Amino acid sequence: MKYVILVGDGMADYPIEDLGNKTPLQVANKPNMDELAKKGCSGLLKTIPKGMNPGSDVANLSIFGYNPKKYYTGRGPLEAASLGIKLKNDEVAFRCNFVTVNNNVMVDFSADHITTEESKELINVLNNKIKSGKFYVGVSYRNIFIYPDGKINKLKTTPPHDIVGERIDKYLPKGENSKKIVEIMEKSREILNNHPINKQREKNGKKPANMIWLWGQGKRPKMIPFEKRFNIKGATIAAVDLIKGIGSYLGLKNIEVPGATGYIDTNYKAKGKYAIKALNNYDFVYIHVEAPDEAGHAGDVEEKIKAIENIDSKILGQIIDNVNMEELTIAVLPDHFTPVSVKTHTSEPVPYVLYSPRLKPDDVYSYDEFSAKNGSLGIDKGYNLIKKMMG
Repeated sequence: MKYVILVGDGMADYPIEDLGNKTPLQVANKPNMDELAKKGCSGLLKTIPKGMNPGSDVANLSIFGYNPKKYYTGRGPLEAASLGIKLKNDEVAFRCNFVTVNNNVMVDFSADHITTEESKELINVLNNKIKSGKFYVGVSYRNIFIYPDGKINKLKTTPPHDIVGERIDKYLPKGENSKKIVEIMEKSREILNNHPINKQREKNGKKPANMIWLWGQGKRPKMIPFEKRFNIKGATIAAVDLIKGIGSYLGLKNIEVPGATGYIDTNYKAKGKYAIKALNNYDFVYIHVEAPDEAGHAGDVEEKIKAIENIDSKILGQIIDNVNMEELTIAVLPDHFTPVSVKTHTSEPVPYVLYSPRLKPDDVYSYDEFSAKNGSLGIDKGYNLIKKMMG
């Protein structure tokens, strides 16, 4: 048996008035997801344990089969692993966003999706000017900062995508060692504000990367390898460092896909093609698509619907057409809600559909947030999905 989990990041949503009080999943043309619902079973998954932040880090760790309450230490160390950074015991990894801040207001959490090439040059400048730690280049606005002082047990930080349009003052890091971290962030403003790259971006009508935002801090987690836990070899198909980082800690093969961007312009067809190819060598493939989440954060309904339809036709459709469904167990789900009305993550249980030739279909005939509530799988904890897939 082969196993596939297809995650449309942030795909779930609330009813939208302009869509006739329906969700993007309800109005999207997604015949393959609906077909899986007819031939499989549906339900809800609690991917965000009670009291935890509804981030993609927590949610995806849960979907991989690992209880975040036990294994999660922070987003930073997960993304650091994808860059080959091996954290020492006292080191702390932060997610480091390039952001746009004007008059102390968070204007853009991605600095207008700055290119990786531009980020690389700015990271080099920061490393030359700031000696309190080390910066590493990731993808686009998503970078890493390694801080050598491990005293951050009570440090509180806020994801920048949660505070777009708000003043940053009350969201700056607070608690243990926060003064040092805030000083680093403030110093970045002095360094980046008049940098030639940002001057050129402004001339080109793009927002400048005029500050770094440090968040998601944590130390190296202790993970049990995926193959040891579930007795199968696996791989990931993803463009974002977070998923690659989780994969690295779990001993999964991170497969690079040409044109996979971690944005709405990602190469969906290539992801589907490489996933099918991966199933020749691995028993388990975890496919992650960031596009619906990006559209949700932007409050863009049309782009979200388009992303869902692309996932359905260009990834799921390819899998259904090219893999023996009698030898495949597949789950399709979002990791969390990213409603376009709030432009950030929320923690409701997510709808999922599970197909397996061993499962008797239930009476659900379409895949969406409301149909899934009537599924035979009921409601369960996210980290039980893998075990459920394997029977």
